[in-house]
Amino acid sequence: MSFSVDVDVAVPMRDGISLTTNVWRPDGPGPFPVLLIRTPYGKDDAGTYGNPKLPDVFAFVEAGYAVVAQDVRGTSRSPGTFEPGTHEGHDGDDTLTWLAEQPWCDGNVGMWGGSYMGFTQWLAAVHDSPALRAIAPVMSSADLYRAPWYSPGGALSQDTVLTWSTLSALRTLRRDPTGGDPADAHALLSSVDGSGSHDLPLSGRDAVLRNLPWFGDVLGHPERDAFWQEVAAIDHCGSIKAPALQVGGWYDVFIGETVRSYTMMREHGGSEAARDGQRLVIGPWAHPDGADLGTFPDRSFGLAGSIKAADVTGEHLRFFDRWVRGHPSDDTHRVRIFVMGADRWRDEEDWPLPDTRYTDFFLDGGGRANTATGDGVLTRDAVPVGATDTFLYDPRRPVPTLGGTVLAAYPGPADQAAVEQRDDVLCFTTAVLTDPVEVTGHVTLVLHVSSSAPDTDFTGKLVDVHPDGKAILLCEGIQRARYRHSLTEPVLMEPGAAYELTLDLGVTSNVFLPGHRIRLEVSSSNFPRYDRNTNTGGTIATDDALTVAVNQVHHGPAHPSRLVLPLIDRPEA
Repeated sequence: MSFSVDVDVAVPMRDGISLTTNVWRPDGPGPFPVLLIRTPYGKDDAGTYGNPKLPDVFAFVEAGYAVVAQDVRGTSRSPGTFEPGTHEGHDGDDTLTWLAEQPWCDGNVGMWGGSYMGFTQWLAAVHDSPALRAIAPVMSSADLYRAPWYSPGGALSQDTVLTWSTLSALRTLRRDPTGGDPADAHALLSSVDGSGSHDLPLSGRDAVLRNLPWFGDVLGHPERDAFWQEVAAIDHCGSIKAPALQVGGWYDVFIGETVRSYTMMREHGGSEAARDGQRLVIGPWAHPDGADLGTFPDRSFGLAGSIKAADVTGEHLRFFDRWVRGHPSDDTHRVRIFVMGADRWRDEEDWPLPDTRYTDFFLDGGGRANTATGDGVLTRDAVPVGATDTFLYDPRRPVPTLGGTVLAAYPGPADQAAVEQRDDVLCFTTAVLTDPVEVTGHVTLVLHVSSSAPDTDFTGKLVDVHPDGKAILLCEGIQRARYRHSLTEPVLMEPGAAYELTLDLGVTSNVFLPGHRIRLEVSSSNFPRYDRNTNTGGTIATDDALTVAVNQVHHGPAHPSRLVLPLIDRPEA
């Protein structure tokens, strides 16, 4: 294989700024189809091309594609100010227009890349450039409020926001030709090390704010208002005509939005190709580097669970050959998932799986479900007698995050045994299973609750309890009570009144094997995965006044609190 590389090519934008761009071209007369990646992390960084989650750029070039890598505005060698999400739609559209005009481009372009590089794809796709034939966002989102910065329940994803903003502020500081303020550098490096993560208020991160003012915008818009709607590509999916290959991980911070954008595009995509050309691949992976091997401290999924075994490069090549080059394909399966518990890959017709049976598992017990040794029961049978479980939520001692969909802390299928010893964690558990039970799809929790506070949070976790007592986390979620009706119009609670809350616990695929038990954990915090509700009803990002909430979960005939599981009943399960 031989190729040529042009470095720091200036690509003009509509406002006169030119973004620095590298162009890799196979040897030969051309013209070539093009695969474009736009990144805030440095187009010259080997990680842009060598990250295991992303395809092998050399395989692309060897397959006859030109590969184009661009520094997004205000990062690395591109001029301007980095305002995450703000310019990516127009800048991506301008870059696609420029590419289509180059003599070495045959007019057909695909976009690829993970995380933020997926944001750039979705936002560019809304503009419907004639050159854009397909996109391939890996572990990413088309709705930046719901993931990664906030959540479907309205709580701030503190671990993700603070970690990513701090690292981005450091990159901005290093772009300063004077070297920047040493005090800011020290403060940012300390934040990366984890010190100060519990400090309140959250808005008091002055070093981050000075070097990445966007951080203040995130905290200043806790509702999904116009600020977020402008960067929500999924709100305009009818304008997106390019099919998408979406790759996710069951423990990735973006997984909920990965599957939602798939289902939204299948139903509302702007062309037949966009609707029918969607493809989804999900493995037992998390977002941080190294969390894609299928092996975690508390759970290993074997060699087949690694992202290398999933052949992500091959998936991209087959997808781009079909939609960028127009080659025919005989692939009849849109979805490929790794089923945990069974620990094997499986091809599926669509998502959600067509044979899904959403089944209620009711919360039961005598009102003493606190800790895993309490009397909380999870049952498919209707509950004849009502009861109430009570716990204190003190934001000064939040339930610590153990694994799950986190960015910086140790992610993945962690054992929850430590937090299940806390009296502010309610546990509802089935009897020991005699037959396998497969849960694959969207998990929902309906809670009937009351609180002494005008606002508080309720959290839920789905857990696989192994015969040896390990309680392995599968998926999780949170609902901020003020957003129980809407993410745009908050309404406080009346203390003591009962309300029905619906929690989105995300998605999973797991076979609960014989000898295992299904467990639901309920509490009011999961920190620092989500920010702490101060329970005052005030603006949480600027609030340092904390109060303890007396929170209650009601269950029984009048208050049918229940976990809704997507069951798959097949002989091989």
